Amino acid sequence: MQNPSPLPSLIQSQAKKYADRAAMLYRDDQQQTWKEISWNSYAETVSRVSASLLELGVGIQENIAVFSQNMPECMYVDFGAYGIRAVTIPFYATSSEMQVKYMVSDAKIHYIFVGEQYQYDTAYRVLKIEHSMRRLIIFDHAVRKDPQDMVSLYFDEFLALSDGKDHSKEIAQLTAESDEDDLANILYTSGTTGISKGVMLTHRMYNAAFRGHIGALPLSDRDLIMNFLPFTHVFERGWSYLCIKTGCTLAVNRRPQNILQSLREVHPTCMCAVPRFWEKVYAGVQEKINTSSPIQRRMLEDALRIGKEYNVDYKMRGLTPPLALKMQYLFYEKTVIALLLKTLGLERGNFFPTAGAAIPPVIEEFVRSAGIMMIAGYGLTESTATVSCDRWNMPITLGSIGRVLDGVKVKFGENNEILLKGDTITKGYYRKAEITAMAIDEDGWFHTGDAGYMQNGELFMTERIKDLFKTSNGKYIAPQMLESKFCVDRYIDQLVIIADQHKFVSALVIPEYGLLEDIARKRGIPFSSRAELCANPDIVQFIMDRIDTIQQDLASYEQVKRITLLPEPFSMERGELTNTLKVKRPVLNERYKELIDKMYEE
Repeated sequence: MQNPSPLPSLIQSQAKKYADRAAMLYRDDQQQTWKEISWNSYAETVSRVSASLLELGVGIQENIAVFSQNMPECMYVDFGAYGIRAVTIPFYATSSEMQVKYMVSDAKIHYIFVGEQYQYDTAYRVLKIEHSMRRLIIFDHAVRKDPQDMVSLYFDEFLALSDGKDHSKEIAQLTAESDEDDLANILYTSGTTGISKGVMLTHRMYNAAFRGHIGALPLSDRDLIMNFLPFTHVFERGWSYLCIKTGCTLAVNRRPQNILQSLREVHPTCMCAVPRFWEKVYAGVQEKINTSSPIQRRMLEDALRIGKEYNVDYKMRGLTPPLALKMQYLFYEKTVIALLLKTLGLERGNFFPTAGAAIPPVIEEFVRSAGIMMIAGYGLTESTATVSCDRWNMPITLGSIGRVLDGVKVKFGENNEILLKGDTITKGYYRKAEITAMAIDEDGWFHTGDAGYMQNGELFMTERIKDLFKTSNGKYIAPQMLESKFCVDRYIDQLVIIADQHKFVSALVIPEYGLLEDIARKRGIPFSSRAELCANPDIVQFIMDRIDTIQQDLASYEQVKRITLLPEPFSMERGELTNTLKVKRPVLNERYKELIDKMYEE
């Protein structure tokens, strides 16, 4: 049951209900154990944050920034700020100095809370040139401050600013005076094509989102939530707030690269994730199947086959499976599938929201066949995350993005564009009136840029309109659909479609280097470097053959005709990926222009 308290008073309200029960878990890397933070402790620290922000002179609706990887301190600052009607702006932990400088200048930020050494070093360089900035507050005590830095504080020093001073009445008054139309956050988009925009999220939007989720998800205060995506991402932020409001325990995973280890240590019941996570799980299981003994392989394949019949063909459709099939599935569920889920740390799974990109059908089918309740959904930063999601107690169609959330209005515009209206939809972009006017029409409908349709109460997305490529032959290509299709192959880590204004489709491919090296050794193909391996005609043909197998059902004009294997993965450091790991197509087109041009030579 959701707590009715609004965000500014939520943590204090939950502490009265749950007291010394665990609100959060975090991993102590030195002791290699997970430690608990009680609701009482959580509430006490939030109150100290509110008081210390007042000591710094932070005013009503003033913007403060949080530049950190996921840590409990991020939540302390968020809710401490809400208690005094301040606004928090989360920066991605990997943001560059240029990005930080832009956001600090755009939002007139005076104070930045930073996580580790990288964030401190980056923010400190900005502090020295942005005269509006006054101070950094550092979460991690292992951070080494610059010898010339006389203004930054460690988090415990910041909390101590209010020791011995009673701000309780002022905080209580500010909390009571908080307005639903107050800004809660400004979330800057990662910007795949142009300038980053600050999406304004109000308390009214969050409250409407909370109401819309009532009954939509089988979430309760008994759930243990693994945090995986960055709190900066609206999906993880909105989901985590919903879990806090429900009284769940949140396990804060500090390092995304350690997520598989964290899952095995914590054994959560829920975790929101992007399709890429499940693609990696799928690839790992396929590798396990391929390297198992014939008997083990048959058992795994049979378990997934029976799981598909039981879960996908019957349960997802709201149908009752035949008794014989049910008995077969129960056998595999308690043996092969149970062992598989335990290996992943998901044996206690309740449900797993998945959004952020198109889910390849083969991946969704695999996850559901394994008995994992995936809740597919669709949303944007501008819609406070969820627009639609699967309903656990209603029929689900493979490939849909669920049923529209209560309180969200949807209609379809030109080119079947999905248009949105409702209290969860942003009123616009921070200090960007012209861009806001382009996104929200005169009737108040927000234009998503995504095309789709409704069928039997479920929403389906067909393509990202703005990302459609037009070949020189006049054919339209939906690159994201193709990319998600090819990336399920275990030899392909990432693939980027090239087609716009070209006469046919080609692709830049980041292969799974380890598996590719194994193939080369088995076939006696010599190589002294990744570059040599990726340029080998036999290796290129090997990947091309796998692509041809996958694309047999595509129209001729959609099929990839030529590929180039790249010896290095795309990186944020080179500006090729956004903070949410989306490719920046203009950057790739420019950086790999010679290689792309070569694929189109006669």
